[in-house]
Amino acid sequence: MKRRRIANIARVHGEWGEDIAAEFLRRAGYEILERNSRPVRKDRRLDIDIVAYDKRSDAVVFVEVKQHSARSPFQKRIRSVDKSKKSHLLRACNAWRWSNSWRKSYRFDVVEVYGRPGETGTVDHIPHVRLFAKPERFARWD
Repeated sequence: MKRRRIANIARVHGEWGEDIAAEFLRRAGYEILERNSRPVRKDRRLDIDIVAYDKRSDAVVFVEVKQHSARSPFQKRIRSVDKSKKSHLLRACNAWRWSNSWRKSYRFDVVEVYGRPGETGTVDHIPHVRLFAKPERFARWD
């Protein structure tokens, strides 16, 4: 008897959110270099949702995508990128830069997608989120 696979709802929603975010960035003039990049194969926690290239600023942009079904008037959704996730993202981004010999400018952005699969999503793009060591180059996290 063959078992039927049931799709993981969180994974389906996450993939949909990443598709919407990638299309949004593409239309904004970014070149998508990689999606779901895992620069360190041994550590599954170190993943980057989207790695893009911003031609205007000649910088690689590491993008964390957050998908939510609806906006909340009570909380900033960017807070869902907590201290532990920031640490993993920093390690993953540095590993990507090292493995690709990237010595030029780089930054970290968050793209929040609101909606559900089958709907037209609403996108909030938060560029220059402070994650890296040089805070004078990036906007405040709060």
